[in-house]
Amino acid sequence: MRNLVLSILVFGAVCFSTAQELNCQITIDAQQVNQTNQQIFKTLERSLTDFVNKTQWTNKKYKASERINCSFVINVSQYNSDEFVATIQVQSSRPIYNSSFESPVFNFNDKQFRFIYQEFQPIVYNPNAFTTNLVAVVAYYAYVILGIDADSFKLRGGSEYFAQAQQIVNLAQPTPFLGWKEADGNRTRWLLLDNLLNNTHKEYRTVMYNYHRVGMDLMADDARAAKSTIAKSLEIFKALNNRRPNSFLLQTFFDAKAEEIQSIYSGGPKVNVVRLVETLNRVAPFHATKWEKIKF
Repeated sequence: MRNLVLSILVFGAVCFSTAQELNCQITIDAQQVNQTNQQIFKTLERSLTDFVNKTQWTNKKYKASERINCSFVINVSQYNSDEFVATIQVQSSRPIYNSSFESPVFNFNDKQFRFIYQEFQPIVYNPNAFTTNLVAVVAYYAYVILGIDADSFKLRGGSEYFAQAQQIVNLAQPTPFLGWKEADGNRTRWLLLDNLLNNTHKEYRTVMYNYHRVGMDLMADDARAAKSTIAKSLEIFKALNNRRPNSFLLQTFFDAKAEEIQSIYSGGPKVNVVRLVETLNRVAPFHATKWEKIKF
């Protein structure tokens, strides 16, 4: 489905050469580290950029224009004898049909990122083994990005990619690194994937599809109808919120979408926003200051 939709987006002649799936910008921020020689951080940044963008994560063929735009910002807080303590901010977006607009679909800050890296060591992903925590975490988020992107083009289309991420979680269970186990906290890689795959949170994946494919992708053709569809899709979250108030996935969704939603309903064709604002305040009260600005 992504290939079909993005083919429509491309104007003129198209080159059918294959490319990897991700177009990822990686930044290593080591300003907090009192380290005179910053070269290792630059080397790591280059190596990770090559790793993410040149690894073929799926068996599908992507044209260069179809690659998923995303970014990893790794903030290093401690570095000592090849051991890094950091956080990793992961973001991704997807194009909107018949426009130049990119819609944010994922925005997550993982605060449990500790790894060992020696300058110039090979960074290679083996789907059948846990090699290093650096490789495991980055590969995990590559598959989460692929899964969420696929869900936005086809209902529950990301299942095969979430299964790959689940394999990484399983392989990481015997390791001492935080973020991979149920007991490691309430905003972890384990919990994110568990929620994505758990039927208890099924509304998240339904909304991802309806919001983007049935709503945003129709915005250029009929903005009023698209805005109404998006508002109705957000109402689906009421059922999830009733079962799991202020759930992790609701927070994750609105961390990515809150500013976009505010923007959508602050201009263009007028639609009734009273019910929408009521829904948003119920399912995402943590963004109440943004919902106050929807008065159009």
